[in-house]
Amino acid sequence: MLMPKRVKRRRQHRGRMTGKAMRGNKVAYGDFGLVATECGWITSRQIEAARVAMTRYIKRGGQVWIDIFPHKPVTKKPADTRMGSGKGSPEFWVAVVKPGRVMFEMNGIAEELAREALRLASHKLPVKCKFIRKGEQITGEAQEEVKA
Repeated sequence: MLMPKRVKRRRQHRGRMTGKAMRGNKVAYGDFGLVATECGWITSRQIEAARVAMTRYIKRGGQVWIDIFPHKPVTKKPADTRMGSGKGSPEFWVAVVKPGRVMFEMNGIAEELAREALRLASHKLPVKCKFIRKGEQITGEAQEEVKA
């Protein structure tokens, strides 16, 4: 599973997920991409599950790029612990995804195959997603979903 090799500080604040993605909102490497249309946290397990679903469907043909990385640690306190005594230890790692962020990209396969593979991957993720081609902007009803 994905996680940083080293971090400067082990514990972070939860933060806010407001606004749209200003970076990583264009298909950069492949021909097709999967774009988030709402914000959320995506765990390293969910990223791995989506990757496995995609690569199994395309039978190791073409190329797949993962454009998100789980940098944020999420902490939890042990069960049956009283209030106080500091913050819990990191339990898992998440990637913060904002609307318009390209999460996965594909290349070297037909569009129908890529569309179905990315659809299967989107079922593994906790955010609503949209299929996009290279050079295509998020337009129409998808952009209104992004604004909302």
